[in-house]
This record gives sequence, structure tokens and C-alpha cells, in this order.
Amino acid sequence: MSTISNSILAARNAILQQNSALQELSKTPNIGTTPTETKPDGFASTLKTALDQINQVQHASADAATSYEMGQTTDIAAVMMAKQKASIGFEATLQVRNKLLSAYQDIMNMPV
Repeated sequence: MSTISNSILAARNAILQQNSALQELSKTPNIGTTPTETKPDGFASTLKTALDQINQVQHASADAATSYEMGQTTDIAAVMMAKQKASIGFEATLQVRNKLLSAYQDIMNMPV
């Protein structure tokens, strides 16, 4: 039971560190950047990267489940954690898609 709580605490600490790093990154000014330095496909590449990461998490979840079913691993907590990560990632992706679709429909319905 302590290994589960240790892994949960480690995951929590990793999330908190990433959150603080993102906050620090958002606070620093972009010195020396000009509009010509940004990529024209920034949104598309960011979206593709996010989808690739979700895909990798889902494949890892499927691999963990297969490994457990075949008896190669006995750590059901790790398998369930991988399944939950994949589920949360999929739900988040679905919500982003719904918001993008809603924004697109709102823009298309705007009077010219």
C-alpha cells in the first residue's frame, strides 16, 4: 500500500513542479522575440504534439493491460493508473475538440 501512496505522491510532486515551471515561464517576458520568429503553424504543431502524447498514453495503457492479462506483471495499481491516465487524456481531448467545434460554429454564424 505504501508503494501506491509513494507513486501517487511522486506523481503529485511532478505535477506541482510542472505547474510552477509553467507559471515561471509565463511570467518571464519574451525579450528579443519578434512576430517573424514564431512559426506560422504553431497551433497546428502544438495540437499534433498533444494528440501524439495522448496516443502514446493510450498505447502504454493498452500494453500495460495486455501485460497484466498475460501474467507478465502483477501490479494492478499501475495498470489501473495507466488506464485512468488514458481515460482522462481522452476526455480532455474530447472536451477541447468540442470547444473548438463550438468556436468554429460561432464564427461561422457571425453576420458579415
